[in-house]
Amino acid sequence: MCPFCGLGRAQLDAAITSFEHGSAVVVRLHAFELDPRAHDASDVSLEELIAKKYGRTVEEIRAHHRRLEAQAREYGFRWNFDRARPANTFDAHRLIALATTQDLGGAMISRLFRAYFEEGQFISDHDVLTALAAEVGVVGASDLWTSDDFVDAVRRDEATATELGLSGVPAFVVDEKFLISGAQGVEAIRGVLERAWARREVSS
Repeated sequence: MCPFCGLGRAQLDAAITSFEHGSAVVVRLHAFELDPRAHDASDVSLEELIAKKYGRTVEEIRAHHRRLEAQAREYGFRWNFDRARPANTFDAHRLIALATTQDLGGAMISRLFRAYFEEGQFISDHDVLTALAAEVGVVGASDLWTSDDFVDAVRRDEATATELGLSGVPAFVVDEKFLISGAQGVEAIRGVLERAWARREVSS
C-alpha cells in the first residue's frame, strides 16, 4: 500500500538492469506494515485517512497523489488513488511469504500493487487474495486463512526492521552495509550498488 515502495522497487529493478554486475544481484523481500494496527476502512477514502493522519487537507493530499500518479506513469504504472481501498495488509504479507517459498514473491508483490493502486481491489479480503494468488500461480493460498502459517515469518521481518532502526519504507539494505532510504531514483540506487561491488573487490 506504500506508493514509494512501488516506485522504489521499479527504480531498484531499473538500477539492477543498468548495473554492470546486475546478474550477480540477489533481491530478498521482507515484510513491513505501514501501520500494523490498521483496520479496514472501505467506507472512508484514502485521501481522508491520510489527511487526518498527517494533519493536512484533502486537497493537499489529492494534489500529492496526482504527482505520484505522474511519477508512476514513468515506470509504466497506471495508478489511480481515487480507487484505492484502505486495508490491513498483514495477510497480504503472509501471502507474499508463501509465494516467496515458490519463487513467486516478486510476481505476487507486483500483482498486489496493481490490485491496490490500479484496480481498487480490497487486498485484505481473503477471497481477493486467493484469487490474486491463483493468477500468479501460487499454490496453497486458501489454506493460509485457516492457519497461522507465515505469521511468525512476517513478525520476524518486522522485528528485524525494528532492530535495524528502520521506521519507514522503502528501505534497501545492500550487503548488510549500505542503506538506501526512500525512492531516491535509479542513479542513486545504482551508485550504492557500485560502491558495494567496489567494496567487495577490495575485500577480496
